[in-house]
Amino acid sequence: MGKLFKLDELLAALASRRRDHHQVVFTNGCFDLMHAGHVSYLTAARQQGDLLVIGLNSDQSVRAIKGATRPIVAQDMRAKVLEALECVDFITCFDEPDPLPLILAIQPDILVKGADWEEDRIIGAREVKAAGGRVIRVPLLPGISTSEIIRRILESRSARQNGL
Repeated sequence: MGKLFKLDELLAALASRRRDHHQVVFTNGCFDLMHAGHVSYLTAARQQGDLLVIGLNSDQSVRAIKGATRPIVAQDMRAKVLEALECVDFITCFDEPDPLPLILAIQPDILVKGADWEEDRIIGAREVKAAGGRVIRVPLLPGISTSEIIRRILESRSARQNGL
């Protein structure tokens, strides 16, 4: 069985796990052009509890946040790569520009974001903490991001076109 679930299916699966006292960790992102930074981040997120739920921005959501040229990799392919990671237990896609409705539905015990986000800017932090949960900011690998990879590719392409 795969790890990609519709929200109602995910909520049913989580209810079963919670009866066994599993702590649910949640994070979200686009995860476009997966790289070592993503893997490191997701591995660290999973270590915070018993199971890791990924809220994957849909193609529509990524376009709303990042612009018309993104995502580079389609939602179903991004989900397939995430499914292959041992640290990921569940994935669900969302169309909204931010994950708050998803966080409110899932009610994670632990909300994880990258340390590049200040806690007061983390969507859902206030709600998770108000429900007795925790917010954890995970350090990121320096110098690697999807945007940086895209920038370097475009720079390299431009240099080749200019004979450099």
